Amino acid sequence: MVSKLSKLSMLSKLGAIVLLSLTAAAVRAQQPGLESLQTRAERTRFVETSRYDDAVGFLAAVDAASPLVHLTTFGYSFEGRALPLAVVGKVPAPTAEAVRASGKLRVYIQANVHAGEVEGKEATLALVRDVARGSHAEWLDSMVLLVAPVFNADGNERVNLTNRERENGPVAGAGTRNNAQGLNINRDYIKLETPEARSQAMLLNDFDPHVMLDLHATNGSYHAYHLTYETPNNPAAYTGIVELARRQWLPAVADAVRAETGWELRAYGNTGGPGGFGGPPPDRADTGDWDGPPPGGAGGGQATERRWTTVEDLPRYSHNYWGLRNRFGILGETYSYLPFAERVAVCSRFVEAVLDYAHANAAALQRLTAEADAKNLVGQRLSLRSRPKRSDEQVEILMGEVEPEVNPYSGRVMLRRKDVRKPELMWAYETFESTEQERVPSAYYVPAGLAQVVERLRAHGVRLERVSGERKLPLERFAVETTALAEREFEKHRERTATGRYEAVEATVADGAWRVDMRQPLARLAFHLLEPRSGDSLLAWNFLDGALKDGAEYPILRTRD
Repeated sequence: MVSKLSKLSMLSKLGAIVLLSLTAAAVRAQQPGLESLQTRAERTRFVETSRYDDAVGFLAAVDAASPLVHLTTFGYSFEGRALPLAVVGKVPAPTAEAVRASGKLRVYIQANVHAGEVEGKEATLALVRDVARGSHAEWLDSMVLLVAPVFNADGNERVNLTNRERENGPVAGAGTRNNAQGLNINRDYIKLETPEARSQAMLLNDFDPHVMLDLHATNGSYHAYHLTYETPNNPAAYTGIVELARRQWLPAVADAVRAETGWELRAYGNTGGPGGFGGPPPDRADTGDWDGPPPGGAGGGQATERRWTTVEDLPRYSHNYWGLRNRFGILGETYSYLPFAERVAVCSRFVEAVLDYAHANAAALQRLTAEADAKNLVGQRLSLRSRPKRSDEQVEILMGEVEPEVNPYSGRVMLRRKDVRKPELMWAYETFESTEQERVPSAYYVPAGLAQVVERLRAHGVRLERVSGERKLPLERFAVETTALAEREFEKHRERTATGRYEAVEATVADGAWRVDMRQPLARLAFHLLEPRSGDSLLAWNFLDGALKDGAEYPILRTRD
């Protein structure tokens, strides 16, 4: 029997699809046939980027012209825009049930989470059209694609000529890094405070894709790579997934692209001096408005003794979050100082090469994710915190140069990549090593009063079961020794850290408490959410501040086994 809540949810989604269809109908009435259909970027010779209505109308036109493309929605933005999703494949309907029943590899592709980084949006729109025209027909024998081209729909509408102004186009402006709440969605995958991140979590729980791809543009060091990439790098992620993605899949993609185009791709990094990691100064590290010093200076955080360093391994980032869900998470970062049209071409070729590999190895990818889901972690020690690990020897990094040019409409300086490749040996910090580990218990017990914690666990898809009747059990309690809040605010939070140790107790679990069984597919994610010392726990994001007042003990208990 369908519950009243489920019926309301179904009606809400139906209403969103109707509204989106009405919006699309007005746009597609003006659209040409599929063979001549162009994105806004293509129509304007890459002077402009697609707005929300452009993207919805474009997808609706493809949907109307092809039985291989189904337009639906998967949630809402903060300002209430329905988030479009193109389901591409040989399926009868764009539902999770139909897609999962296909038995095929499910690949989720999102773009525009930072709406100033627009090449992924244009590349994925064109990809959906090209598949509908008959390109890459072999993919659909093994895969179903779930394509979300305009994830940060509100930020996409806040076009300004000075957003990411040193990026080389589109010269008519781009959207904003944050969503309409002023939050960075790509730091929100643990705390789930944006409707966009919550919508994505629902999509993952429903469609359960095996592979997820997140498309960005990078604007740090002046390197010579057309695109850099990253895969799950948290030491707690399943080793089989991490190793295949990092050692086989993405190197094969880089080789294929280089052989065809001459473009160089490499694992993500920025350069920096011996005092810290590459990229912007600490006070500009997460604003998205830092493009490095002007050409001719030290250059994009490039110091005398440089190092090549990747992004943090925390699951607040998409690719790491997906990794802790036992899935292949791939981050693509097109070089922002390439002209806009080139960035779209590079991003397109990268996505195609990723999908070529996925098609050729679909069964192996499905097998590895199933293997990770079935893995019993109870009693094992998983990483809670880590640090970047230095390469065994110095590696060759291709550094480059940029030159200034003037945006003809804003009059501001933007930068253009020069065709320069200068090999340079430096230490690479591209992986992480654990600095603190903890045993995975068979279960956690969450008091019923921690409503926000319970809600977030459910939103992530973690399975919980209600405790019926009061019971006394041999458990472990984390004895808090110290706790502190960060001095600086980050994403409207002051992150909390705690120190302490577990001690054995005989404790009463109250009737109505929630038991989190750690023999479940999302055990790695649940572990990071609930362990107080985790670098990205619910404690770190202040969800337990009230419970920790006046030196109170950590309220979530766990089993001793």
